[in-house]
Amino acid sequence: MSSAQKFRLTGRERWRLKKWFNVVAPEYFGSVAIATTPADEPWKLLGRRVAVTLYDLTGDITQVHINIYFQIWKIEGENAYTIFKGHELARDYLRSLTRRKSSKVSAILNVTTKDGYVLRLNIMAWTTYRCGTSQRHAIRKILMEQATKIASEKTFGEFVVGMVFGDYNQAIFNEAKKIYPLRKVEFAKSKLIAVPTPEGLKKAVIIPKPGVLEAPYGTSL
Repeated sequence: MSSAQKFRLTGRERWRLKKWFNVVAPEYFGSVAIATTPADEPWKLLGRRVAVTLYDLTGDITQVHINIYFQIWKIEGENAYTIFKGHELARDYLRSLTRRKSSKVSAILNVTTKDGYVLRLNIMAWTTYRCGTSQRHAIRKILMEQATKIASEKTFGEFVVGMVFGDYNQAIFNEAKKIYPLRKVEFAKSKLIAVPTPEGLKKAVIIPKPGVLEAPYGTSL
């Protein structure tokens, strides 16, 4: 059917032409099916973002406050394959960690993984008691140094899985508490902002084009 013929179809007729595709998580998240999504042309799925919770992947209800964002970058048959785009902790969960007469320290920074991916992170620490400005600066410095060090030692897949599951929180907590007593450290938010290419780093953006079923290397998001 030509594009002109499709244009003349009614909304219900257009819907009947759509096919359903299985959205698949990346290998480092188990390659599990996380959703289904419709499209009349497969290439139109490229760049589409899919949001799930970590609970949807693991079945652990204690992880329902962790939102994960994937983005479709390749279509094969009826499967739409994704890459990790970022994550964010639920606002209600973050509010529950904030207490009176205590301090919240936030560090926003870019880190680069061992294989060259660049992510922007927002790491938060909550103190047991209210602390002074110099102590907050010292804690923020440690949060940034530790996150940079961990990312440089891990591949992209290893780092994002460990970050989402909270594997690095305790190590950062142990370093930061040497400055002032802490209650909690969390990776509150992350976003993939650049991916490696043979020519260097490129901004993580997809520009879907008719007939293209795989995003060019290095422009996966």
